[in-house]
Amino acid sequence: MATEQRVLAVDVGGSRVKLLAQGEVEPRRFESGPKLTPDEMVERVLAAAEGWAWDVASIGIPMPVRRDRAVLEPANLGKGWVDFDLARGLGRPTKVVNDAVMQALGSYDGGRMLFIGLGTGLGSAIVSRGVAEPLELAHLPFRDGTFEDYVGERSLEQRGKKKWRKLVFEVVDLLARAMQSDYVVIGGGGVKELDELPPNARRGNNELAFLGGFRLWDEDWARTMAGGTSVSA
Repeated sequence: MATEQRVLAVDVGGSRVKLLAQGEVEPRRFESGPKLTPDEMVERVLAAAEGWAWDVASIGIPMPVRRDRAVLEPANLGKGWVDFDLARGLGRPTKVVNDAVMQALGSYDGGRMLFIGLGTGLGSAIVSRGVAEPLELAHLPFRDGTFEDYVGERSLEQRGKKKWRKLVFEVVDLLARAMQSDYVVIGGGGVKELDELPPNARRGNNELAFLGGFRLWDEDWARTMAGGTSVSA
């Protein structure tokens, strides 16, 4: 990286929060759930990261983000996230993005990539030339409901794996064509339920969210992806 600063990457999900500092090997985690507030999350992250050296943080949260602040309350966590200052809570410079964006950045290896996160809900992002843009596709109309209604966790539980897998293939094909992507990465906890993947798709890895968090602070990587010159990171 361009500087010696160490990044703490925090991946906030509907079921658990995972974190990893650069230079460390084993992530740490704790349960989240529908009552988790941002105050509690910050307190528990600081406790979980005790003993690690880190200078700045990247946090991926399951909600729309603008200027490092949540702009809508999450569907699967507690309240109080809108406009909450996570940097102030952590006491370090902090970049906040949608959780799908963070995993998408970690999964990216060139071209125009669509990221689909199958989990409690449906996360999505597009990455091109190293720049990630969050998408809000989960609640767009699809059939008699929304995309999330058909490929989210509840759909898997209600419809069973066979029907759910067919729906995933249909939705991925539709969204890939709409986004004009070169390839699709399917991540999130739900990807483990797919024995086969849709055409032109590859399997993501939730741990890549940490790499995405590190890349948010890596100016050399961003410059390289954009087609500029770079020194070795």
